[in-house]
Amino acid sequence: MRCIPEKPEFGDGQLAEKVVWEALRGSLPEDCVLAHSVQVRDGRAEHEIDLLVLWPGVGMAAIEVKGGKVGVESGQWYQSDRAGRHTIKSPVAQSQGSQHAFKTWLESRVGSKLSSRFAYLVSFPYTDVPRDWEMAGCPRSLILDQTDMKSPADLIRHAIEHEGYGATTLAPAFLARILPHLSGDLIARSDDSVDPQEAEDAQDHLTERQAVLLQATRSLTRVKFTGGAGSGKTWLALEKARLLCKQGKRVGLFCYNKGLGQYLQQQVSGWRQAQPVFTGEFHEYVRGLGVPDGFEPHYFEEEMPRLLKELAAGMDAHDRLDAVVVDEAQDFAPLWWEALLACTADPDGGEVYAFMDDRQDVYRRWGGAAAPGGHPTADLVPIHIDENLRNTRKIAETFRSFAGEHFTPRGGTGLPVRRVQCLTEDALSAADDCIEALMDEGWANNQIALLTTNSRHPAHLEHVDAGTIAEYWLDFHANSGVFYGHVLGFKGLERSVVVLCVNGFKDLERAAEQLYVGLSRARSLLVVVGDGALLEEAGGRELKMALSKAQAWEPPPA
Repeated sequence: MRCIPEKPEFGDGQLAEKVVWEALRGSLPEDCVLAHSVQVRDGRAEHEIDLLVLWPGVGMAAIEVKGGKVGVESGQWYQSDRAGRHTIKSPVAQSQGSQHAFKTWLESRVGSKLSSRFAYLVSFPYTDVPRDWEMAGCPRSLILDQTDMKSPADLIRHAIEHEGYGATTLAPAFLARILPHLSGDLIARSDDSVDPQEAEDAQDHLTERQAVLLQATRSLTRVKFTGGAGSGKTWLALEKARLLCKQGKRVGLFCYNKGLGQYLQQQVSGWRQAQPVFTGEFHEYVRGLGVPDGFEPHYFEEEMPRLLKELAAGMDAHDRLDAVVVDEAQDFAPLWWEALLACTADPDGGEVYAFMDDRQDVYRRWGGAAAPGGHPTADLVPIHIDENLRNTRKIAETFRSFAGEHFTPRGGTGLPVRRVQCLTEDALSAADDCIEALMDEGWANNQIALLTTNSRHPAHLEHVDAGTIAEYWLDFHANSGVFYGHVLGFKGLERSVVVLCVNGFKDLERAAEQLYVGLSRARSLLVVVGDGALLEEAGGRELKMALSKAQAWEPPPA
């Protein structure tokens, strides 16, 4: 049994706690954890759990211990010991308060609500309590009296299962996540493992070092930065826009997807100096200039850019953009480029900075109607960004075959990729099981995203049908919980953990690009759910070989 501390020092006034400790240590199973004198702060209030039981597969129990003879009369508790009879605070309320404080503290550490069963109890090792005794708020099953000290384990288990708050058992993996916070160990690790948060901080540092590319190309005014997934393109796009704004230029910072647009707006809002005159989705910019909205794809693809170009012909000089920065530029159709550049002060020679990945052309717009003289980005100076900085190496290796021959992973080794084999029609259900299992392991709900490749997850579809998708994206950027989305809408974004739910493809010809996007969104842990035959058909033998090295995983049903 794990005891924290291994050998507690019981003072002169803690004889009762020692008696209960010894009884529990001799009665509880070997896989339990027993902790003494757990100090907890809840705001300014200080609490102490005399004894804390963590029982894998069952739950948790906070136990308040009172020595001497304990009784209650007319709602007032008292204790008789060597100092005589005196009133005391309700030990039941004390236990309940310390349990609540510990629960609040633990949730703040793991980043999600505690769902494991958690009971509060009181122990009177020198008092006999009749079996038929009870009072409001305290059934007899929450009391361990003198006779219960012979074998308290069964009684504690009964209290957890029948009186404890929470709906699930305490998963062993989640228990392992609690222990470092509980024990407070400061022993340096002797292995080569790196905490996921530490690895992500290192990845952020590597990304910021990409600023050298902007310095090296500062004399170039028409550039396309081309790089694979996770190469820091979005960070570079924001930094380039910031530098241009600092120079006093009228800058437009554009993208296509709503989620990425909100992310860019969120980042820009924190700039203390000048901000772009527009940040967000291209179509929002067009509508903001007075071009009517539409519904049909043909309107957005061709009619809307034509109307924008006509409007731009009469645009005042002070309304034109000095520089255009486009993130995920491969999503922009040629006609959009032509119309957007018409809104600049110098459509043929003005400042244009495109950040793109040709291999993530999931919308296949580049093969459509081309502008006269070739694609508008054809004359931009190409700068290649070959290093992958977002993902761990184990994650990066899964999508290497999609990223090109110059793709170079720079992240740490990281956690093994997990593979859940299931039928395509069962993928959504299996992915839901993964979410529950990951949270039981201790991953915070706001660290996780579930992305589908075909039909939307019901939690995602609910917001689409209700017309609240914009608010849902705000929740994502606020890190308010598990995010459910589609790979097409998650381009340019990331989360620590991604469950890629391969629940089919509407167009198998676009499946490889979708897989490339989905596999590259996770920073620390990637879980791939779906049928192996479909994955091989969509992603090729290289993907099959990469996933053969993944860890086979069977999460328990939610």
